[in-house]
Parts: sequence; structure tokens; C-alpha cells
Amino acid sequence: MATVAVKDLAAAKRFYEGILGLKPEEGHQEQGTVAYTTGGTPLLVYTSRYAGTNQATAVTWTVGADVEGTVRDLKARGVVFEHYDFPGVTRSGDVHVAGGLKNAWFKDPDGNIHAVVGG
Repeated sequence: MATVAVKDLAAAKRFYEGILGLKPEEGHQEQGTVAYTTGGTPLLVYTSRYAGTNQATAVTWTVGADVEGTVRDLKARGVVFEHYDFPGVTRSGDVHVAGGLKNAWFKDPDGNIHAVVGG
């Protein structure tokens, strides 16, 4: 199970459910947490005063070959993508390309970094 710390669970739910379109798992009722079904590995979002302090990628979503389509869909939902400069990596719009691998990064409301990856 992947885990992400957030400061405000209500704001996180608006992002993860309303923007990303994730569905909460049935029957998961722990105080201060919500678990999402993501198609592969579940994602647990929980409250913590340390939320958003990680400066590296917290969650990587493998989306298959159509990274550009995923980015377009997420952008239409209001996701803002990050741009990074890495040696040997080019960028086409919001998608970073390294050989056959494509990546795009965005942050949740607490600053947790997420990546969509495919190729």
C-alpha cells in the first residue's frame, strides 16, 4: 500500500476524489485516513503534521503508453504539472522524455509530489 501524508483530510479528499477521480475503498473508516482503490496498489491518505515535507516523488502512477493522454485528462481536471531539468531528459509540454520513458509530475494540495510514468 502506498501512503501519503496530508494536513487537511477534507482538502485532500477534494483533490484525490474530485480532481484525480479516485474512489474511496468501501468500509475503510479509520479516523484521519481514507484509502483509495487505484487499479493496482491501494493508496492510503492520512493526516500528519509532517505532510508535504518530502521533496522527492512520493507516489508514482504507472499509466501505460499514453502518458500524454493522461496528462491532458488530468490538466483538464485542474492538475498543474511541474517542470524539472534533468541531464539527458527533454520535455514535450508537461511530459519529460528520457529514451523510451515518459514522466510527468504534479503536486497535491500539501505539496506531495506525484509522477505519472509510462513509455
